[in-house]
Amino acid sequence: MPSTNQIRADYDAQSITIYQAYGSAIAQAALKAQRFVPPFSLSRMTWIKPSFLWLMERSNWGQKSGQEHILAVRITRAGWDAALEQGVLTSFEPAAHGTSQRWQQQFAQAAVHIQWDPERSLRGADMGCGSIQVGLSRHVIQRYVEEWVLEIRDLTPQVRKIHALLRAGQAEKARRLLPPERTYPVAPKIASWLLIDG
Repeated sequence: MPSTNQIRADYDAQSITIYQAYGSAIAQAALKAQRFVPPFSLSRMTWIKPSFLWLMERSNWGQKSGQEHILAVRITRAGWDAALEQGVLTSFEPAAHGTSQRWQQQFAQAAVHIQWDPERSLRGADMGCGSIQVGLSRHVIQRYVEEWVLEIRDLTPQVRKIHALLRAGQAEKARRLLPPERTYPVAPKIASWLLIDG
């Protein structure tokens, strides 16, 4: 995989799937309601990620405390694109912001934070390319919950199966169970300020 920033995701003409890890209380309530409801908080930032393997690395395959349930959340592409349009990178990048003062002003007012972290392989290795994390502030979380979410699925059993195969040395069988991901198209203007290549 090239050393680049691209959004890779499972998507169709109308929707894109993002992944989140939660403890039982939030996950079970969300699955039952098919939307995020209390104890999910509308007043704190929530991070959404289209990379399944990045979240597996971060949550240790759903084994970290408070991250035991892996949810696949299908949201509208219109919502995802709206989040990207409002996004500001979490660190100063001259190519995107020009001056640090300009970035500081934009970041202070940003409703959405964008962060690039290393994409991960099946075994958790750094792939040498960026994986996007999108942080939704309290100013846009309500739209995420009420307008963007189309479906919430519990991937926890699938995650456990993949992880068990991996630990048993059956990496190819594990790989066949991974969700599909391909490059997500982004408008040139958005790509330029979020440092998305290609």
